[in-house]
Amino acid sequence: MSVVLMLGSAPMAVQAQPWPRGFDTLLAINNAWRVRPDWDYAIYPWDFAPDRVPLAGPGQRLVTEADFVPAQNRYGGFVYAGATMAYTAAYWALDALRPRVLAVFGCDMHYPPGQTHFYGVGTPDPLREDITLRSLEAKSVRLMVLAAARGCAVVNLSQGPSRLLCPRVPFADMSGARPLAFDPAKVAAAQAREATLAYFAASGRYWEDLSAYDLAEIDALDALWLACLP
Repeated sequence: MSVVLMLGSAPMAVQAQPWPRGFDTLLAINNAWRVRPDWDYAIYPWDFAPDRVPLAGPGQRLVTEADFVPAQNRYGGFVYAGATMAYTAAYWALDALRPRVLAVFGCDMHYPPGQTHFYGVGTPDPLREDITLRSLEAKSVRLMVLAAARGCAVVNLSQGPSRLLCPRVPFADMSGARPLAFDPAKVAAAQAREATLAYFAASGRYWEDLSAYDLAEIDALDALWLACLP
């Protein structure tokens, strides 16, 4: 059982450069592998620019859709989990690494004017018009619930504005984090609604048939997950 640090590309990500290796595994999302050379896994989507893909050294591994699509499907699929790399990486980590603590940094999905990423200005992918990202907050609660069911605490090391509703903890305290306790009845109601809707695309490419999804139902489901927050 380990502590996984999941690093995103927010401007604050560079603050992680001098951190001691107080975690077991470093999972870098997209360009975040540039922040620290000691990453263990670098995860990126199918349309990631080839010239931005890192070279894996000894003990390092690249994670692509061949790995994360099956993993995310085991947690209900992209429509329910949220199709942005922060959530995709988190579910892959839960599935493949089975951490005790998943500590997130630089993944707040908050984009004020000006510099959006540590390397300059990027595309605020989580804010695109997408049926799976209508409530980033609800998706974070769902992630915490499913992680807690597997004995994993999801925490946010950031102190700035965030769309994540995960508990905030300092870097020095992350290893002591414990999973939140959720109301079993509310969780069961949200999961039952997911099962009834059956919004699932095995390929992960849910956008190929958007007529299969009802936005009102997705919003209602998000509300059920938000109600699970302690």
